[in-house]
Amino acid sequence: MHASATSVQPRLSAAQVKHFRREGYIIYDDQVFSTEKLAGLSAHFDFLLSDLKPGVRPEHMDVPHFTDLKLFDWLLDDAVLDLVEPLIGPDIALFSSHFLCKPAGDGKRVPWHEDSAYWRGMFDSMEVATVWLALDRSDAGNSAMQVIPGTHLGKGGFSEYADVPDPQKSVFGNEILPHLFDAKRAVTCELERGQASLHHAKLMHGSRANTSDRRRCGYTMRYVSTRCRFAQEKFGNGHQIYLARGQDRAGNVYGDPTKTAPAIMAERGRMFKTGH
Repeated sequence: MHASATSVQPRLSAAQVKHFRREGYIIYDDQVFSTEKLAGLSAHFDFLLSDLKPGVRPEHMDVPHFTDLKLFDWLLDDAVLDLVEPLIGPDIALFSSHFLCKPAGDGKRVPWHEDSAYWRGMFDSMEVATVWLALDRSDAGNSAMQVIPGTHLGKGGFSEYADVPDPQKSVFGNEILPHLFDAKRAVTCELERGQASLHHAKLMHGSRANTSDRRRCGYTMRYVSTRCRFAQEKFGNGHQIYLARGQDRAGNVYGDPTKTAPAIMAERGRMFKTGH
């Protein structure tokens, strides 16, 4: 499996790119994958869900591609890379992926956070874009993701956090201090199955608990410009990135998408906070 050639047909318009730069997110209301390819991913996820070990919550299916090579069929697909290329450039690395499935009735809350705050020190620059692909319809009723527009700008991305009052009901245990953002400005990212939102690493976002009678599942596919240097010497035992398109620009070390990485998967539990 090799990095694909640079796209000549990016899937985002100039207006969408401008909106992403200004607001920190966009809603992509076309289908990301073909009907057949989306059905394949959904079926594969349902198998993974049915195979979860006892006690493992479906919100915590982080970096499954380290041990499940089939997922690279979607993670390295041109359909996705064509979405992120207009945002981070033609030289792209796969940074991470995460199934965040909130079951009906008791789906955990995702506290207000910036992704970058959990990745502090991993890269010398946060040129990271996340594709949040809806495997289920995601709306206000089943706790769709909410974003605070524009909070990625300036010196944002590393706000002050405090412990959440309900750690057993939250995907992770801390949250941005409430006086640092205006929740009334939140925009709900409503998506039909197969659509996606894209957001910047420094954007403030979160979602409520899912108390509805509908599941809400998304697959986050995260990409970083290869101009960003990954701190291999500090984080390489517990994480690896993969060259997805173009070429390396920062002297990074890349994983092999034809080989599983169980040792890295095991080590990351010690190195990183659970849930993100």
